[in-house]
Amino acid sequence: MLARFTGVVRLLRPLIFPVVIWLAALIPASAQDAADAELIGELMAFHGSQAIVSVMTTHCYETTGLDPAYKAASDNWYLRNIGFLDLADRVIARLGGGAEGQQQAAETYGGSQIMSAYNQAADKDGFCRAFFEQVDGGTLDIDKQLPEALEKAQAIAAK
Repeated sequence: MLARFTGVVRLLRPLIFPVVIWLAALIPASAQDAADAELIGELMAFHGSQAIVSVMTTHCYETTGLDPAYKAASDNWYLRNIGFLDLADRVIARLGGGAEGQQQAAETYGGSQIMSAYNQAADKDGFCRAFFEQVDGGTLDIDKQLPEALEKAQAIAAK
């Protein structure tokens, strides 16, 4: 099924990485502080990923006549990823915290980017089905989308 919607997959995969770079640029500092700021930006992208899943599954849920599969997929994504979100928050705090409004910016950016991708899709129903399959199948889980940032966060938390 996803083979017919490879454009959707191509649009979704790169949504997280621009937010990482954008958020990291918000905090200028020394070399160590810059590395910390970059990691904080990467960890904030975890919240951007959550917003992507939340916004799109809610939108598709509403536009498909309240198909409960979308709500279940979103809930299951959250359950699979809550530990990663909590880890990100703990490591961000350990590194000195993010800039005020940085998490909200990551969430807003993620939500706006997925809605932009949806609006550009020629087949909106197909986009929702393909998105559902990715969320339900775990393709959009944080450990799949941002494995390097997750590994860095786990290493810091283990210290």
